[in-house]
Amino acid sequence: MSPAADAATLTARRSTRLVAWVRAWRAGLVPFDELADEIAGDEEHLVADAPGTWTDVPLGQALPAFAKLHPDEIRLVLPVPGDPRGLPGPGDLTGAALVAGEALVTPTFGIVPEVRRHTSGSGVSFETVLWRFYPVAEYRPVFQMGSAEAEAQLTQALAEATTQLTRLDVAQWRPELAGALQALRRPESTATLPPGFDPRSRRLFARASILDQVLALAEHSAPGGAVNTYEAQQRDAALRPLTTACRQALVAACNSPLHG
Repeated sequence: MSPAADAATLTARRSTRLVAWVRAWRAGLVPFDELADEIAGDEEHLVADAPGTWTDVPLGQALPAFAKLHPDEIRLVLPVPGDPRGLPGPGDLTGAALVAGEALVTPTFGIVPEVRRHTSGSGVSFETVLWRFYPVAEYRPVFQMGSAEAEAQLTQALAEATTQLTRLDVAQWRPELAGALQALRRPESTATLPPGFDPRSRRLFARASILDQVLALAEHSAPGGAVNTYEAQQRDAALRPLTTACRQALVAACNSPLHG
């Protein structure tokens, strides 16, 4: 199976689904009863420190915390060290979001996922997700690019990365990565957004979701023995702008205006 296909079987950033489906619910486009199942899929999701609770609770019991929020007050943030845009400033929420690389932020609270990996007695590995609430003293959304600009930037970054990786002869020592990036220029993805998102945002989300996971595979796969440190650094430098464009594309898609 190719890396692009492998990536399609991975779990996308959990916050993208949480933000998209909760926003669609608050816009009146999906029923509340569907939310928890759509967000969690076949994983177990619990929530810690939700308003009005004293212990960890199932995801569905924490979702009413969003009941008074407008969809535009619910924002996806995908921060990295050196680029904390969208976060409210120094504090527990910002620290946790930077470690996780993702968060949902509202004017009064933020939520960050913690993925826990387990192995059953029979040796089967599985994951559970714990969402933790953090209070926010004051939060004002920062400017973000729209879906059209983010799509153009992603397309350009993908083309430039492919060109550079070809020049670096990445196909010789990492053929699966080169092939995946080429395939993603004409992506076929099952990643979807809920009702209310326009076709451009849907297309952008589908493309960026798979690409995000391909890049995660590349990051966690050590280069082959024939690749020296300099070559690995060159590969990382070629992928860095693409990684940034991919994050911005996911944020733009999930935070885009909703239409009834």
